[in-house]
Amino acid sequence: MEAKLLERIKEQLVRHEGLRLKPYRCTAGKLTIGIGRNLDDRGISQKEAYAMLERDIQDCEQWLIDEIPEVYTKLDEVRQSVLLNMCFNLGIKGLLGFNNTLAFIGAGDWEISDRCRDRLSHPGQDQAGRHRCP
Repeated sequence: MEAKLLERIKEQLVRHEGLRLKPYRCTAGKLTIGIGRNLDDRGISQKEAYAMLERDIQDCEQWLIDEIPEVYTKLDEVRQSVLLNMCFNLGIKGLLGFNNTLAFIGAGDWEISDRCRDRLSHPGQDQAGRHRCP
């Protein structure tokens, strides 16, 4: 496809479909996102899924650097990956709710921070009195 044709059809589709950054139901009742991407029938490709994953990880790292640089930037790669994973799954606001865990991580107290983190992994155990987090 020539560049001129590609630009023409992109402009037309943006004008006709609009740009919606959150999923919605189109007039045909199909779950849609972006510029008319039919998620029900087409979904996304593996390449698109991995591109979104990479972007989400980059966003999480930037949030960690912005919100808790004194903790995140001092960690080794293994411990950074733990915070990245928690941020990815909980969102930055959810992660920041683990005040005690983050304080112990920042202080390098890995035994207590692990017990605090276990509360996330095994919340029922916390109720039974195990994995207590001071």
